[in-house]
Amino acid sequence: MIFQNKKDIIGIDIGSSTAKVVHLKALKGSYQLVNLGMAKLASEAIVDNAIMDSGSIVDTVKGLVESLNLKTKNVATSISGHSVIIRKIQMPIMTEEEMEASIQWEAEQYIPFEISEVNLDFQILGPDAHDASLMNVILVAAKKDVVDDYVALFKECSLNPVVMDIDCFALENVFEASYGMFEDEVLALIDMGANSMNVNILKEGISVFTRDIQIGGNAYNEEIQKQLGLSGDDAERVKLGEEMTDVSPQSIEEIIEETTEKLTQEIQRSIDFFSATSADEKVHKVFIAGGVSKVPAVAISLGNRLGVDVEIIDPWRQISYNEKDFDPEYLQVTGPIYSVAVGLAMRRMGDK
Repeated sequence: MIFQNKKDIIGIDIGSSTAKVVHLKALKGSYQLVNLGMAKLASEAIVDNAIMDSGSIVDTVKGLVESLNLKTKNVATSISGHSVIIRKIQMPIMTEEEMEASIQWEAEQYIPFEISEVNLDFQILGPDAHDASLMNVILVAAKKDVVDDYVALFKECSLNPVVMDIDCFALENVFEASYGMFEDEVLALIDMGANSMNVNILKEGISVFTRDIQIGGNAYNEEIQKQLGLSGDDAERVKLGEEMTDVSPQSIEEIIEETTEKLTQEIQRSIDFFSATSADEKVHKVFIAGGVSKVPAVAISLGNRLGVDVEIIDPWRQISYNEKDFDPEYLQVTGPIYSVAVGLAMRRMGDK
């Protein structure tokens, strides 16, 4: 879903709780960090990945961009959730031009929306391993009204949206740049946000299964508020480890543990579904990102459930930066939160 063409791009990830901005300079075979920043969004400004309060988001994004003194107006951003459908399909071998001509007719079989209501894109993955007359294709459809809402939002910020990506593919982008290809292994990349999580399973570096899970880190806050009668602000502080005189650390620990089990159980269900429907393919390793991945119990719980190694993605792994300009400790702590924005900042005009 490509909109325009100019040179430099900044990645802006608008999540359900924060907006993240990353600006990278492309070097020969690598990247250098130029700028980054994060700002909290108003409560329920984004609900179920849909814009509910564009005015407050515009104010936040504009303020963030101005505070970073960004000169670049071209933006890569991304969407996810119910408005996005991703399907891996098989089609007779054809050229990209032939695919362009037939994509709308083909898509009608796989997309549960009116074709006139969606923007379509595709990526030809290559010939099918079992039938040389067929090719594998990733088909992506995004509801036009949702895409239009995001485009309008950025234009209100005096920014120029040139690339519209999907969250899970932006994370895949930064993962491949940071870790390379795991050709002999099946990997799961999991983006764990405040309101939702996304599972993207890769085989030989190619996405073969994606699923959105409509539960996220806000479940911790909700349980703390419900069980301990705290306000939203106090629940957030307690979740992040701040002690309060009238709240026992043991109570918090129990709630964190219970909620973590609930979240990781949902992820396990998605991965079990993939294994059951993919000729007994098993996930060999899991990489996690997003704010929830910073909860220490998450990686442990997920590893125990799945019986595999679980690692937090480090988006800065292959990115150089000047330590006079950026605090290495801050980058390390916030890396999982910035991962999608980093993947977006790696995009260039004309990318598929």
